[in-house]
Amino acid sequence: MATPAASSAAEAPKIVWNEAKRRFESEDQKSYIEYVLRGNGKVMDLVHTFVPSSKRGLGLASHLCVAAFNHAKSNSISVIPTCSYVSDTFLPRNPSWNSVLYSGPGEMKSSI
Repeated sequence: MATPAASSAAEAPKIVWNEAKRRFESEDQKSYIEYVLRGNGKVMDLVHTFVPSSKRGLGLASHLCVAAFNHAKSNSISVIPTCSYVSDTFLPRNPSWNSVLYSGPGEMKSSI
């Protein structure tokens, strides 16, 4: 069952958490950020972000990331930014989220 994951300004798109599919997605399910849980569910590896070309440039990928990071933070889950959008675009633009990144013992990298 999809549940609301983030709410903000009226113009912001509604993002829902689809736990069964392991992703946060737009209400129409066409844009999403997928994750894999690692470390007994205490680490969220963000592996892929997708926004259809017709919706690119509107900040939707950023809203998806914020929903995922908010979820991680509120549930004491660390994040591995495997997805290149997350690591190369979102985090440099939003360094305040660096505190949520995984920094535990040993190497816990994505197998993707």
